[in-house]
Amino acid sequence: MDGSPFPADWTVRRARDVYLAENGFTEAEYDAKWTHGLFFGIPFVVPNTKKHRWAIRLHDLHHVALGFGTDLAGEAEISAWEVRGLRFLGPYVGTIVAGGMLLGGVVAPKRTLDAFRAGKGCRSLWELDLDYESLLAMTVGELRALLGVPEGGVATTPRKLHGRAPTPPSSSVAHRAAREEEGSRPTPRAARPTA
Repeated sequence: MDGSPFPADWTVRRARDVYLAENGFTEAEYDAKWTHGLFFGIPFVVPNTKKHRWAIRLHDLHHVALGFGTDLAGEAEISAWEVRGLRFLGPYVGTIVAGGMLLGGVVAPKRTLDAFRAGKGCRSLWELDLDYESLLAMTVGELRALLGVPEGGVATTPRKLHGRAPTPPSSSVAHRAAREEEGSRPTPRAARPTA
């Protein structure tokens, strides 16, 4: 494994599918009428607009390429990185990205600033006019090269998942699969909490 959550030789589709599974997300949610979120542990539901559906698909591919987690600090980092390549995303999506970066000033100021700096000279998928299916067919390494990020991604700390994710990162599908490919014995999957 190259130090990032997803190996460079995996297809983006495979990495995206693992990312969705470990976070408890589904592909069907991309096209749902409503989208669910958390703000400081408080669940909320908002309309899943056309612009949001487009942006969240690409945002998830940014997670795959960059290696940032989905906990508050990770979302702040990815928002800060995305702001560098921000094009007009509309008031709704733009507010989410800007709000995530500002939240980072509170929960992880140094990591958020580092992620903002790491975005200099990089391209966000929001800037590129590429077919989503062609992105999924690439390798993670090709996606990173397209974005202008290092071969191992951008994250400098181990990624963590959001509080409601069903799979702890230490026993995640991506980590188990990578260990299996390296020939080591995978650790058993942790049981889901019942609370």
